[in-house]
Amino acid sequence: MMKVAKGKKIVVFLDYDGTLSPIVDDPNSAFMSDEMRAAVREVAKCFPTAIISGRSREKVKEFVQLSNVYYAGSHGMDIMAPPRPVKSCEGNTPTVVMDKKGTEVLFQPAKSFLPAIQKILTELEEETAKIKGAMVEDNRFCVSVHFRHVKDEVKHHHLLVKKLSVQKQNSSLINSKAQVMEIRPTIEWDKGHAVEYFLETLGLSNSDVLPVYIGEDRTDEDAFKVIQRRGQGYPIIVTSIPKDTKASYSLIDPSEVLTFLLRLARWRKSSSSSRSLNQIWGVVN
Repeated sequence: MMKVAKGKKIVVFLDYDGTLSPIVDDPNSAFMSDEMRAAVREVAKCFPTAIISGRSREKVKEFVQLSNVYYAGSHGMDIMAPPRPVKSCEGNTPTVVMDKKGTEVLFQPAKSFLPAIQKILTELEEETAKIKGAMVEDNRFCVSVHFRHVKDEVKHHHLLVKKLSVQKQNSSLINSKAQVMEIRPTIEWDKGHAVEYFLETLGLSNSDVLPVYIGEDRTDEDAFKVIQRRGQGYPIIVTSIPKDTKASYSLIDPSEVLTFLLRLARWRKSSSSSRSLNQIWGVVN
């Protein structure tokens, strides 16, 4: 990868859960390690870096605690990025809101759906309060329902489907992963669109740019597809088992992500030296 990257610009995109932090039973306890935080900080010093998560943007920023990375929450439907004129996927100029410092803008393509999402959130909180072990997570433009601690998962699943069926004109029900259900707007916007948005706003959409995207969730496949269509870049899935994926490479778990990020930063800092790639990556002949 580094041989191909020589002379090109690298931009790094990272998922959060299962990539920078382990998957845990309590979503509020998905803390990243200090070592991982330090690694992401170093990578962001070397390359433009964005974290694209299904969590709310505020929540993932609270977890990461870094000021030198960009954040996108709700699977890319809540983005804070540099103020550059861009166009949405429909070709329209999006509405953006400048932050107080005037250095970044807030882009929320699903803003019109927020009242409907908040209504669903309230209904779900009332309904799941009756179910022991169920938990509802407010991710701003998405709502996640965690039922891994519910004994009768099948009954709970059908209850939620029935409850949400009346809202289908405003939202889509997505079974994103085992023991978690997610509700998000029916809008043509996903993590792949978020990657394209960042590349445009950062001025990195030209052919001499190599995007690196690391993620483990099914929703990351949209970003992998975008990189595949570009014909260059590195879509990397985090998984310990074989998966049907659009990614071209894999890392087993967050510990391998940590090693990869540290070596990526080390390569950039050492690229001007006379050391070989084998020395940088710790390969012994």
